[in-house]
Amino acid sequence: MSPRSRHRSSGDPGRDGSTPPDEVSAIFDGMLRHARELLAVRSPLDAELIVSEILGSWWGHRLPDGDVEEVIGEALVDYARAAATPAALALLTGMAYMGTPRQAAKAERAALELMENGVARPGWADRVGMVAPEGCYVSRDVFGDQDSIICTYSYGGTDGHALVVLVDRNKAGAVQSTGDALAPAGRPPASGMVRDAWVSSRVDKLLDHCRREGRDNPLMRFEQLDPRDTKALLWSALDLTDETDDPPVNENFGTYHAFVRARVDILPPGGRLPQPPVYGPDRRATIAARFLASDEAEGLSDRSAASRCADLIIDYGCAYDFGRPLRVSPVKSEMFLLDWLPRKVLLSPAEQEAVPHVLGAWVRWAGKRTGLPEEGVRATLDALWDATAKFAEAYRDPSAFGLDRALVDRLLPDGDLEALPRRAFALPFLSGTHRRSGRHGVIDLSTLDPADPDDRRVILEFEHPGADEEHLEAHERLTERLWKGEPPQLWETAQALLDVGYERHEILHRLIDLLDHRGDDPEALREALRVLRHEPPPE
Repeated sequence: MSPRSRHRSSGDPGRDGSTPPDEVSAIFDGMLRHARELLAVRSPLDAELIVSEILGSWWGHRLPDGDVEEVIGEALVDYARAAATPAALALLTGMAYMGTPRQAAKAERAALELMENGVARPGWADRVGMVAPEGCYVSRDVFGDQDSIICTYSYGGTDGHALVVLVDRNKAGAVQSTGDALAPAGRPPASGMVRDAWVSSRVDKLLDHCRREGRDNPLMRFEQLDPRDTKALLWSALDLTDETDDPPVNENFGTYHAFVRARVDILPPGGRLPQPPVYGPDRRATIAARFLASDEAEGLSDRSAASRCADLIIDYGCAYDFGRPLRVSPVKSEMFLLDWLPRKVLLSPAEQEAVPHVLGAWVRWAGKRTGLPEEGVRATLDALWDATAKFAEAYRDPSAFGLDRALVDRLLPDGDLEALPRRAFALPFLSGTHRRSGRHGVIDLSTLDPADPDDRRVILEFEHPGADEEHLEAHERLTERLWKGEPPQLWETAQALLDVGYERHEILHRLIDLLDHRGDDPEALREALRVLRHEPPPE
């Protein structure tokens, strides 16, 4: 099983809750064979890494009828207890330290039972988990794109090792923002996402390399961290990784996941995450005005287009970059220009022409204000000009596909380009005439505003002639959610069902049914949508 996978193959245990016992046994037998390696190692560090690799074999999997850590992890404890072999005891000993709280408690009881029955313990058993932190450091780039957090540990002064955790802030902002960047400001999250981790036993060499790089490379910094704050940062970043469907992690990250959590857990408590400033509308407007009045922006000829583009740059930084509108970097510039704008924002032709030039001026202005080294400004501008050549291909105005611009404007009064397909799915009938049931007069649908709830009701009446009040209200509730994209899984599920062949009307009614039964419980609704998303094709 791939540690990164968030979906199940036909051979995964727990599929639909009906995997044959012999298939489960074969999987667990393989894990116990892997656990035999625990009998050949002497170091508790090596043992913990092997156990973490075994526990990582199901990390990231989701089951429709339970928590994978309970369904698989706790079942493995029971299986190892029944096996009653030295390898099984070694695995249980490691799980008592590395597993989830429920797994650890079960594993400890099972291990004690096997020891009482005379099963031999591994030589490292007395030292597993007897590790203490020694120091925390960070090697970071000056752009603020990512941090390599380094935590050093030892077992009573021996078996020293370093855990290196890569915390990324670009991808993290992309997968979880606090809201639409075009909406009023909220408080963004305060950390990034863990994307990779590894362990090194050459602690001194690693730290010397990082110190030298921080001293000699103008684009790198190296400094010591407070272990308490390090714990708060890493827990926050790990939680975001764990909560994200199909997170953008290294393919081997799952093998280190349990080890990372165990090591972070023993760092001292009491740390706090730095809270980024909140940028309300007035503060954003002030930043934009200062930029547009700067020497760097003097050469921007279309001031109206430049103003809109500056607003978008600031909004993106506030909502998708952890409240850092002035931060500039090569990666952030590329993501803004080639990913976010093409997905999210409806630009006029003048704004499409202006945005790379405005972004270049912004890089020079913001880089100076934040103290970014000149080498960093040049690297960002180089990446921006490379991306500019690709922007015309990446950005596709809906009118280029034959869509009527007036129709697009009605569906996107907020300019949220990403909302276009889901709103068109929810309200496909925006033209024609409609004679309202039981009322006099004919209404021209092209004059209605789909963003207005009253007009939206008329559009739904046109699509469902003769429907009763309860039926129309159910469609109104669903349409309101699809219009706002709340929760995002609603539209994701609709697309998945479309892809396997379901008709739009059937999809709408399946979603309505879920809202009727789960709509008041956000977590239950998301889980029900996730299960529905994997519905087999219609017959």
